[in-house]
Amino acid sequence: MKPLFIVFCSSLLLYACAPKEKPPEKFVDPVAELFDSSLAPFYHGVASGDPLADRVIIWTRVTPETVIDSIPVIWEVAETRDFTTLLKSDSLTATAAHDYTVKVDVPQLQPGKTYYYRFHALGKTSATGRTKTTPVTSLDSLKFAVVSCSNWEWGYFNAYDKIADHDDLDAVVHLGDYIYEYGRGGYGDTTIRKNLPPYEIVSLSDYRTRHSQYRLDKGLRRMSERHPLIAIWDDHEVANNVYSAGAQNHQPDKEGDFEKRKAAAVQAYYEWLPIREDGHHYRSFSYGSLADLIMLDERLEGRTRPVDSITAPNYLADRTMLGADQLTWLENSLQSSTATWKVLGNQVMFSDIELSVVYPNMPRNLDSWDGYPTEKKKLKDFILNHQLKDLIFLTGDTHASWAIEVATEVKKTYNPKTSVGAFAIELGTTSVSSANDNEYHATDTVKRMEAALLKMNPHIKYLNARDHGYLLLSLYPDRMLGEWYYLETLRQPESNEFLGKKVTVTKGTVQLK
Repeated sequence: MKPLFIVFCSSLLLYACAPKEKPPEKFVDPVAELFDSSLAPFYHGVASGDPLADRVIIWTRVTPETVIDSIPVIWEVAETRDFTTLLKSDSLTATAAHDYTVKVDVPQLQPGKTYYYRFHALGKTSATGRTKTTPVTSLDSLKFAVVSCSNWEWGYFNAYDKIADHDDLDAVVHLGDYIYEYGRGGYGDTTIRKNLPPYEIVSLSDYRTRHSQYRLDKGLRRMSERHPLIAIWDDHEVANNVYSAGAQNHQPDKEGDFEKRKAAAVQAYYEWLPIREDGHHYRSFSYGSLADLIMLDERLEGRTRPVDSITAPNYLADRTMLGADQLTWLENSLQSSTATWKVLGNQVMFSDIELSVVYPNMPRNLDSWDGYPTEKKKLKDFILNHQLKDLIFLTGDTHASWAIEVATEVKKTYNPKTSVGAFAIELGTTSVSSANDNEYHATDTVKRMEAALLKMNPHIKYLNARDHGYLLLSLYPDRMLGEWYYLETLRQPESNEFLGKKVTVTKGTVQLK
């Protein structure tokens, strides 16, 4: 038998030599400097989107304090804000593989109803979100806020903040450029805010960081908590002037393989937005007998490489904006729709716009439908041949507000007094914050530019290339109402707004008043 002293010393030696458990590694978030500690761990708030009659997506991001593979999360849905009676509740896991974001496609809901939702994780409870399913019966009215082009460095997202104040919205329609890919100072005003990461985003972690930064804007957080989002991407979610196989702002010798970059951008987009993933980005939403909202993908689905000039040999070739499959789907959707209003979520301008009076080196915007005249004519002919009425193009991208009687032969068959020759309406929303002409020219100069464009394009009934804000689209059984609201400033996270313009269209006509 060993002496007790020797046994005791041996135990001490074994304890001293045993491997010690490492303390948890701190999770270093690249945007932590912008966090509001009172919101931990739900710094990015909550969001909902892609509402249907019986289901809706709810979303959040749980940010851990230490490096961890997964975090248990509980979600709850109720019919009242106080959650006294839970309608639905379940658990899921936020994982590092999805950047700790979670999405739930909440099923078995009732049509046309408002619901409240929240999440629990790491001993804390998220903000309460409010969302709404789509109706199946007839409605007396329907209202969308329409937005596009939010750029962090050009200013605060005050348009989103004002949209959050509306209690009567059915959804927010986002027409793209939800984020921008440029590095710090590449396209923006760094005296207001600075991009993270500071360089042009290319990798999956880059795109995730940029999405994370944008979602920390107070206005975006508030709007996301208050209203369901129906979003479509444009080009800057990947890179400027992107098409299915490349982009103007992608050089393989600098940014590497384009397909790898595109895949990273798409993955981050789906992780960070409350959007359903069904194989195709284009999709439609029914609002009973009053409206069908048809969201198009005019970037990654079927867009072929653009031309550099209208004199290019292949300008009139059978190049595509939508691609054959999406065009067929769109035609079938339009033809089968029995709703009063058919609304197209359209990233880039459909109407013919002659720009030479202001931009002599760019008589047509070749990144828009004007750059794809053959497919544009196919869609126009389909609309006319099937006598489709009450069609509204909702358009983003241009950082300007437009009200247009859509006519593709303005100089031949269009009469600006009677609207004969027009076959649809196009309403363009200005940018949330991305630079418009007012960032580069004096206001009086921009007004002269607007006047020159209006004179050359008589089918354009309203144009504002000076102000930032959003469009409210209200639909009724007998008419449509468009209202453009603008912000007084983007340089601080609070601003007054003002109504800039109202237009109406009576059902069965294409005449803007």
